[in-house]
Amino acid sequence: MKAAILEQVGKPMEIVDVTLGNMGPHEVRVRTAAVGLCHSDLHYIDGTVSQPMPVVLGHEVSGIVEAVGAHVTRFKPGDHVVGCLSVFCGTCEHCISGNLVQCANPEVKHAPGVAKRIERAGTHVSQAFNLGAFAEEMLVHENAIVKIRDDMPMDRAALIGCGVLTGTGSVIRTAKVPPGSTVAIIGCGGVGLSAVMGAKLAGALRIIAIDMLPNKLALAKEFGATDLINAADGDPVQQVLELTGGGVNFSFECIGGKRTAEQAIQMLGTGGAATLMGVMPADMQIEFSGRDLFARQKKILGCLMGSNQFPTDIPRLCDFYMQGRLPLDQMISNRIRLDQINEGFEALKGGGVARSVITFDI
Repeated sequence: MKAAILEQVGKPMEIVDVTLGNMGPHEVRVRTAAVGLCHSDLHYIDGTVSQPMPVVLGHEVSGIVEAVGAHVTRFKPGDHVVGCLSVFCGTCEHCISGNLVQCANPEVKHAPGVAKRIERAGTHVSQAFNLGAFAEEMLVHENAIVKIRDDMPMDRAALIGCGVLTGTGSVIRTAKVPPGSTVAIIGCGGVGLSAVMGAKLAGALRIIAIDMLPNKLALAKEFGATDLINAADGDPVQQVLELTGGGVNFSFECIGGKRTAEQAIQMLGTGGAATLMGVMPADMQIEFSGRDLFARQKKILGCLMGSNQFPTDIPRLCDFYMQGRLPLDQMISNRIRLDQINEGFEALKGGGVARSVITFDI
């Protein structure tokens, strides 16, 4: 089968032939239907996050089950599924308390480079995110996928596996935004647009979208933003404070930058909460006023993958889409082939797209 392999940081991926390993008793082989190009993949390509190489990246994915291991009972060939990097064991302290994204059981969530599921000419290839979705097929643990309804379009279903799950989850699960709240969202890429959708689903009264690109702000308006701020036109913090008369109840940083994270805290009103979900370099330090947090009772929340419980969240998000309440059609900027993956990531770097999606013949 064909897969896109990253051999070296900063270099284009190569489309090569690879083979999958033998299927374990709790593993599932999935034929890939669609996979989104996500900024998290880009962080590995440009070296912001390290990963053993060569590696097959890709994690925002949908597909069809081809075969199941001897102990797998929840899936059968032909099932439509969505993958998620929040692989869980279901038995550790984190899992049984409902915090699936923090599961670190190495038996199901292999450390980078450990899984022996992909080979090229007899040489081991790393499987990123325990998925390795930039390939025609995947071999994954059964707790890395969830069954979805058959009538859900597969390209839109793929988006739910990461960007949509993270953005909506940050609002609904991490911050627990109540109806009537005032919300600011910094960064209107795939995750930020999903946070806009999540805020609308949560019943936020005012949704302020902040970006420097007019086309992304226009998309945010389509997705439910009530106010738009172009950060290129002046200090976004001051603009938010003026718009709201003192600051928002909730802010969401979707970029992973030091300055934007600090702005998310500064634009809060008294008692507000800033949720940081952008992928940040490990050595990045954020500065803020301790007295401001203390005296005004502000909160800073970390958010990994929208604090999701994806076995229930993803099917529900599919239902929201089918009901017309999750406008995923507008999120797909381009549909491309696997051999166009490098051009797709160049477009992502340029900031002119919400999501490019690789689609496969199935």
